[in-house]
Amino acid sequence: MTELVARSSRVIEARLQKSSVRAISGSMVSYQGQVQFKNAGFGGGAGVLAGLKQKATGESLTLMECAGDGVVQFAVNAQYVTVLPLNNETMQVESRQILALAGNLNTNVQFAGVGGMSSGQGLFTTTVSGTGQVALLSAGGPLIHLEVNPNLPLVVDPDAFVAAKGQLQQSFVTDVSWRSAVGQGGGEAFSLRWQGQGVVSIQPAER
Repeated sequence: MTELVARSSRVIEARLQKSSVRAISGSMVSYQGQVQFKNAGFGGGAGVLAGLKQKATGESLTLMECAGDGVVQFAVNAQYVTVLPLNNETMQVESRQILALAGNLNTNVQFAGVGGMSSGQGLFTTTVSGTGQVALLSAGGPLIHLEVNPNLPLVVDPDAFVAAKGQLQQSFVTDVSWRSAVGQGGGEAFSLRWQGQGVVSIQPAER
């Protein structure tokens, strides 16, 4: 069994007991014990379909597998790290924000819609499903978790979106007048709208 533990706000530790963890390639900063490292490929699934999805999305979720007995520390560019549990659940994640995956978790890429094509944002989303722990990165500070309920949908800037979990439906809002008001009127402006019941996690900085 592998346990992910926050060593600080910007470093996580994977505690391996004859077990393994998958993490973004190049994110290991130190380790102790008998640990082996190998390439775990693209996190969008297996086979030709995953390769096609990777090309279509332009994603670069390249993972490495760390296995054995010991502890491994991970960090990426001094970004903040949050560890979230999944209990037979599915989470939608911006793939660039994934740091590590521990437990019985599967990753895939699903088509999210046709909005925002000129910016390339929000067309595809990476899903993580199963039981285990997910370590997510955020810029500007720790993740901010916002509750969504049927009476209170949430609109999020796609550059701030990190993850969503629960019984949520995503749609696109293209009439985003606030972007012009704050000087972000270039290109095709759109935001992500979430409705239903669940939690959306955002970072306090834009990509």
